[in-house]
Amino acid sequence: MTASYCISVDAMGGDFGPRVTVSAACDALKRHPQLRIILVGRTDDLTPYLSRYRGKHLQRLELFHAQDIVSMEEKPSLALRNRRDSSMWKALQLVEEGRADACISAGNTGALMAMGRLVLGMLPGIERPAITAAIPSLKGHSFMLDLGANVDTSAEQLLQFAIMGSVMVETIENRPNPKVGLLNIGSEENKGTEQVREASKLIQEHGGINFIGYLEGDDLFSGRSDVVVCDGFAGNVALKSCEGLSKMLVRQVQGGFRRNLYRRLIALLATPILRDLKRQLDPGRLNGATLLGLRSVVIKSHGGANRVYFGHAIDQALVEARLNVPEKISDLVQRQTLRAQGQ
Repeated sequence: MTASYCISVDAMGGDFGPRVTVSAACDALKRHPQLRIILVGRTDDLTPYLSRYRGKHLQRLELFHAQDIVSMEEKPSLALRNRRDSSMWKALQLVEEGRADACISAGNTGALMAMGRLVLGMLPGIERPAITAAIPSLKGHSFMLDLGANVDTSAEQLLQFAIMGSVMVETIENRPNPKVGLLNIGSEENKGTEQVREASKLIQEHGGINFIGYLEGDDLFSGRSDVVVCDGFAGNVALKSCEGLSKMLVRQVQGGFRRNLYRRLIALLATPILRDLKRQLDPGRLNGATLLGLRSVVIKSHGGANRVYFGHAIDQALVEARLNVPEKISDLVQRQTLRAQGQ
């Protein structure tokens, strides 16, 4: 008998709320017969969207009422104090209580991180969670962390990010001994901040990480590294720059082919190539960032994700729940701690 997995969805989060989350959940249930979903939010708001769908797969969908909503602009500290009846908090609680195997939200990132730490707790040996997501590369994609959870990061925390990223890629991508690079402003040993230089030494001394050294900004999309480690400030700037550049390139190419009849004719011939390029540069194709370091699987979807892109986040949550990524990270950290203690 195939094992079943349950995902709790903050159905009110994101720019579009139930308009996207309900339809994406119904689509995911069709794709994955072993999946169950709990939509958390105001049932009066969810029911009209759900009434548009029919089918036996909806028997695996449950509504869980939560009256409150965390706004996208709300400070995490205020959300922790005032939003414990929110769809975000309740979705995390379902995981903590064992009723769900993973949680997804497109809502306020800071609030999700803060609530996740309080409700679910951190893995032993991990000080802070890191936002981790796939970025496109010439060899498919790489994983980058941290993407904004921690602006100020110590060398020890960067080492922890390297460990978590390596385990994640090895587990969900089935890439043994993945290559790990540390983002820096140069490849020389004396370049970068004190934290980055110290992190480089710690990762090299670790022994269990396939560390290839420093990566510069132009290495991010080369596929040279399977895992890119950085602090949240640099990672978030790099990610948003990548998304902005992708949009600009697509618009520039499209605009260039529309300037005259001759170029439009060429565009017809190049349509398959242009379509493939647009797909590769589309950031929504890889939607779904993991909050690594928490005791359970929590996925952050882009706030502006549409029905298809939010569905990618659901797929990501199912994969990580099935492979139990947090447990694998915890096991590795504990083994390494015992080894360091000589036990």
